[in-house]
Parts: sequence; C-alpha cells; structure tokens
Amino acid sequence: MVKKIIEAAGGRDNISSVTHCMTRLRFTLKDDAKAHLSALNNVDGVVKALFSGGMLQIVIGVNVVDVYEEVCAFLGKSAVTADIKSDIKEKKKPFAAFISVITGVFSPILGVLSATGLIKGVIMVLVALGVLSENSGTYTILYNAADSLFYFFPIVIGYTAAKKFALNEITGLMLGFALCAPSIVNIAPSAISIAAGQAIEPMGEIFGLKYYTTLFGVPVIFPASGNYTSSVVPIIVVTYFASIIERFLKKHIPCEIKRFAVPLVTFVVSLSLGLLVLGPVATIATDAIGYFTVFIFNHFSLLGGAFVGGFWQVLVILGLHWSFVPLHFINLASKGFDMVMTPFFPASFACIAATLAVVIKSKDKQIKSIALPSLISAVVGITEPALYGITLPRQKPFVFSCIGSAIVGVILSATKSYMYIESGLGVFGFPSFIMTKEFACANNIPLDVAGGVVCAVVACAAAMLSTFMLTFFFYRENLFSPDVSFSNTNPAVSSEKKIYSVARGVVKKLSDIEDPAFSDNSLGFGIAIDPIEEEVYSPVDGVVSVLPQTCHAACIMGDNGEMILIHIGYNTASLLGEGFRAYVKEGDRVKKGEKIISFDLDGLKKKGYSLSIPVVIGNSEDFSRIELLKSEGEMVSAGDELFKIVP
Repeated sequence: MVKKIIEAAGGRDNISSVTHCMTRLRFTLKDDAKAHLSALNNVDGVVKALFSGGMLQIVIGVNVVDVYEEVCAFLGKSAVTADIKSDIKEKKKPFAAFISVITGVFSPILGVLSATGLIKGVIMVLVALGVLSENSGTYTILYNAADSLFYFFPIVIGYTAAKKFALNEITGLMLGFALCAPSIVNIAPSAISIAAGQAIEPMGEIFGLKYYTTLFGVPVIFPASGNYTSSVVPIIVVTYFASIIERFLKKHIPCEIKRFAVPLVTFVVSLSLGLLVLGPVATIATDAIGYFTVFIFNHFSLLGGAFVGGFWQVLVILGLHWSFVPLHFINLASKGFDMVMTPFFPASFACIAATLAVVIKSKDKQIKSIALPSLISAVVGITEPALYGITLPRQKPFVFSCIGSAIVGVILSATKSYMYIESGLGVFGFPSFIMTKEFACANNIPLDVAGGVVCAVVACAAAMLSTFMLTFFFYRENLFSPDVSFSNTNPAVSSEKKIYSVARGVVKKLSDIEDPAFSDNSLGFGIAIDPIEEEVYSPVDGVVSVLPQTCHAACIMGDNGEMILIHIGYNTASLLGEGFRAYVKEGDRVKKGEKIISFDLDGLKKKGYSLSIPVVIGNSEDFSRIELLKSEGEMVSAGDELFKIVP
C-alpha cells in the first residue's frame, strides 16, 4: 500500500516531507503536478486523496499512524523529516506552512491529551455522584496526574516543536522546562493568587505593564496568568527561533567546541530572547486573539456557532480544520474554557444520522456493506469513511448534515455551552463539557458538573434528529447504472431540456474508458466521446465555472441547473497544459456550440495518451429523468443532441 502511495505521489524524490494528523497523511511535494490523485484514490486503504492547504492530503482513517510509520520506514528518516525552512521559503504557501506547523506540533500528543481529558472527566463525574471524595488519594493522584500534561504543555510542545523545526530535541525540552521551572513560575503572581488577595509588589511598570524581576537589567514581562504553564504559542515561537540560532551556530562555531557550545549559546540566547521579547509579544498576541474570539462569540454567537457548526465538515474535507486548534488551546489555557470549537462537536453526530438515513433508504448492497464500519468510526469521531464513502458523493445528505450541525451550533453558542478540558472525539468528547473546579473557583460560580454535558447530549440528539429527518424525507437515491439511461420519471413532467455533443467522434460507454474517476459513474451519469477532431465546444448555454490552468478539462454550469463535467483524456493533467489551448476563462458566459478548448490530437496520441472525452452530468440526482439519445459506437458531431433531461 505504501509503495503505491509513494509512486502515485511522484516517487521518493518528489517528497520533501510528510507528517500526519488524526486521520490523514500530509505530504509536502517538490512538484505537485507529479502526483496522480486518481491513482491514489484507487489504492486499497486510501479513503480519499486531495490537494488542500498547499499539501497532498491522503485520508487513511484510524490506522494512519501505522501507515505513517511504514512511510517513514520506506523513505528513510532523512526523507521524512519535515523541513520548516522549505515550508516558509515557499511564499506561495504561507497557510500551508502554518497548517504544517500545527499538525506537526500537536498531532503526536492528541491521543494522550484525549486520554488524560477522559480521566479528568470520569473522576469529576465520580466526585459529583458521591462515589469518590475530593480528599481521597485516588482523586488527588489521578486527577493531578492527568492534569499534568496540560500544565506542562510547554515541555511537551518544546519537544514536538523541536522535531518539527529540526532543532535538537533536548534543547526544545530544556526551553519548556525553563518556562515551567517552579522558581520562575513563582516570580510573578498568578491569576488565582491575585483572586485570593495574595498580592506581590511589582518592581515597576513599563508600557503600563507591571514587572517583578529583570534579566540582564531588562524588565521581564510575564503573561496575565503570571507564568507560561499551560501556554501554547510562546514555546512554539521560542523553539522556532532557537532552531534558527542553532543552525547558524553549527555553521560558524569551531568543531572542537561545537558539542557543548552550540546547545549552550542556543539555550541562553533563545531563552533570554523568549523571556524578554518573544514571550511577551506572543502572549499579547494570543491574549488579543482569545479576547477577540470571546467577543465574537459573546456578541455574535449565532453567527459564530452557525459558521463553525455548518462549515466544520467542509473544513475537514479541505484539511483546514487544524487552523482552529491554536484558538482552542489558547482559550483553554488563558480562560479555562473554549467556545470556538464547541459548535463543531455535533457535526460527527449529524454525519452519523445522514449516513444512517441513506443506509435505511438504500437498496444498494455495496452501500450497506461499507455502512457499518463507517458508522462505528463516526461514533468515535472519525467521520471520513462515512463522509467520503456515503454522504459527500450523494451531495444532499452531506448538505443536510451541515444544516443540522449549523442549527445546533447556533444553539450551543447561544446557550454559552463551553468545553473545559481536552477530551476525545465522538462519544468520548462529552467529558469536555464537564466544568472544572478550577474554572468555577476562578470565576466564583457554583460548580456545575452535569449541566454542560446534558446540554451537549441534547444538542447532539437534536443534530441527529434534524439531519435524519431532512435526509430521510428529501433525499432520493439515484438508480442509474453506468450502461443504461437514468430514469425516475413522473409522467406529468414534460419540461425537457437538451444537452449537446462537445466534439466530433464516436460514442463510448463511460465504463469502457481508462479514467477510473469517471468510469464507475461516481461523478455522475454520462457518456464518453472518442474524438476525431481537435476542438471541444460548450454543450449548453451557461457559465464556465471551472477551467484549470492546464486547460485539459472544464465544468459548465448550464442555465437549466445542469453541471456538465468535460475531461479531455486520461492523466493529461500531467502535461501541465502542453498541447492544450483555452478560448474562454473561468466566469465567462458561453453559448451552446461555442469553442472552449482545442488540443493536439495527433501529438497527444503519439505520446501514448488515451483521449476519450467523458461528458458527465455532475449533479445527476437533481433531475427526475436523464435519457441518453445516442448509442454506443454511433458517430456524433459537435452540436448533436446527446441527453434529454427533466429538472
């Protein structure tokens, strides 16, 4: 499996780096054009392959760690070590560099972080039920042992960030240790000690900020919390600059003293820079981000909840959901709660409901065979199998699940339902809503262990019910096959429309062409044309919605609502536009029979490319009848009638 993935990604030499998150591999490639998505999507075990955020993302599912380790073994450690310099140098992918950093830093610890969150949640429930006493040794040891990971975040992140930035891992650990050292932690008063009236007199003020000590005579400004424990961004920033300093020193310090001099200077300089400049700046920035998100969700909670809830699955598809992770941890560390990612929680349950409705309505044995493992994965929070295998290909169930999530996201935001700890996904995420004793004490409010969980359970039930009802009553299963016309005819409907041939050539079944993306009808009902001339024309009046730079394909949105996909040849995207010429651009309005693309028919055939042109109705399920008007082997000219459709 890994060998096929590497080959389809353009080979060993095309891979700059690879990392992974909860469900997918993330490749940074030297040349994206060398990767073949259709081949990747045909590898057994690959749920979906796509380009997003400047990276090649390959969705594997819950076994991603095993596959990642096999990739590392196949490529060799030097080939897989993430190169942050190349990520940042590549100016065209700044967001890709950001996502790469976040996934590289957080993904190694998410499993353990979820486990410790579950331990805290279970213990708090046992205390609330009277099964366990807060004064017992069991509570003291287990609760604080689980909480220690979050408290010592800078140490753990110092290590994972060092690996990401190619810094000596021990140096990264030492920077984290320094930020959590008891003597440094106790220099400035914490938020809890201030609330308890235990004030410490400051040495002075600078820029309106109090300071309690100096380093080399320069005032040290600590964050509002009083220390860097549980913080996220400062250690990442400090570690990144430490990696720059270390690389510089390795080039300029003599070999005789390099062994101790490089870590010595790197540690002292980066720690000093961190405490005096980077830490305060990062703290001010993260506090500002935290207050901004709180402001948005306090004053525009309906909008924030609808956006996060409704678009979470879209962000998952694009692999951009990781951009929310820093906000989540910033709020947990600085406020003791998070509201930003709360509205996403019902999304996996909405996906479960949509999948269940599709399975109940479907008569397709293949759907039923993949449904059970997909549902099991979704219950524990891994929705990609259900998302890519069932809801997304059928469009409406996916949209309905987004609507259900958006509605419940609004409810969760409006009721100020918060996450207080980092927990698991799916059903294992409910402990996240258990209010912590620390939050209750810091805000001088009664401890409410069950309220948030009850609200989350009700919200998820509402998401499932609304999504299931929408899908069950408004989704209609497609009954077309690759070789016969699709018909679900209502005799009373007669508003038929025509779709015309895009080229001169011979009609061919989709099932007989090489391109697997089209041959199984997964992209919609259609046919193919083996061209004998070099021009491609618009099949309808409409708008060019997609026209890649390679000019080998186009999507036309017709005036009657039809989405026509046209693809010239198999694997011709690898030519990067060679042999193709476009006469229109994205957004242009076109008439039926207007020339949109020409291609070098003979030249491409000499290079060995199959040039069958699939003509596919991408939104087939939006029509009550689609009738093919030409037979296999029949000669057609551009402008001849191909399909008859009924909206």
